[in-house]
Amino acid sequence: MRAYQLTNPGLESLTLVELPMPEPGPGQVLVRMRASSLNYRDLLVATNRYGRGLPPYPLIPLSDGAGEIISVGDGVQRLKVGDRVIGNFFQQWFDGPFDKAKGASALGGAIDGVLAEFVLFNEAAAVRIPESLSFEEASTLPCAGLTAWVALVTAGELKPSDTVLVMGTGGVSIFGLQIAKQLGAHVIITSSDDEKLARARQLGADEFVNYKKSPDWDESVLELTSGRGVDQVLEVGGSETLPLSLRATRVGGHIALIGLLTGSFPNVDAAKQNDRRARISSIYVGSAHQLSNLCEFIGLGHWRPVVDRVFSFEAVAEAYGYLEAQKHFGKIVVRF
Repeated sequence: MRAYQLTNPGLESLTLVELPMPEPGPGQVLVRMRASSLNYRDLLVATNRYGRGLPPYPLIPLSDGAGEIISVGDGVQRLKVGDRVIGNFFQQWFDGPFDKAKGASALGGAIDGVLAEFVLFNEAAAVRIPESLSFEEASTLPCAGLTAWVALVTAGELKPSDTVLVMGTGGVSIFGLQIAKQLGAHVIITSSDDEKLARARQLGADEFVNYKKSPDWDESVLELTSGRGVDQVLEVGGSETLPLSLRATRVGGHIALIGLLTGSFPNVDAAKQNDRRARISSIYVGSAHQLSNLCEFIGLGHWRPVVDRVFSFEAVAEAYGYLEAQKHFGKIVVRF
């Protein structure tokens, strides 16, 4: 089979190679991959900026992919050949609380990822794709989609009366906008691009802040909420944006710490010592059970993830470059 490998830190080491076809062991399914999506985390892993140590080289990158099962190992009962599935980000996090052992099973980082023509998943960490979604759309769910779902619904206990602040128009943020609107919430979105804000309006965003024109965007958010602040924040910026997010949050509100687009993760313990009495949740994707819940939610609502651009399998390096340029709105996908 063909697969991509990173052999050293740096995208210049990304190499297309031929590898033996994997065979499913007990409790495993072999999936013919049809699509994979890129996350900002994938860029950080490839360029050794993720902050979790060097991955095991050579490494097959990317955590998110969709395909159909072509064979199953002994003991597999829930899934069958022909099922369309996605793999959970953590191959050993099926349900329950997160721990170090589950964290050691992160695709495309701790272990090989999905940028290969055939991939093995644990049956318990493979989730059926909603019938309404294409492989390309489904491939966007395991990291970005699930992160937004856990942040707002599981940790945030989102209510229709909530006002939610989503930062930017990348994958997690656009999923956050869509999930919040599906559940009846009011959404404020930020971006440095008025054209992207206009696209967010088409997805149902209610109010908008251009943070390039309004660097003190926390004040703009307070004005939009009559000084009260928002109930929930999807905080994807990191340490530099967290102080503004805290000021934009109502007393007793919820902030989900997710990303580090400004360069570094915020200090979680320091964030919890805030004068807004805001509840702080550090979100690191989620379990296979939670991913299944998200797929069920999408199937019931018949809404679709936003795919910005699809690249061919041979154009993976170009897809990484497009991600690094941060020109995308929603998700970037590689089609096999």
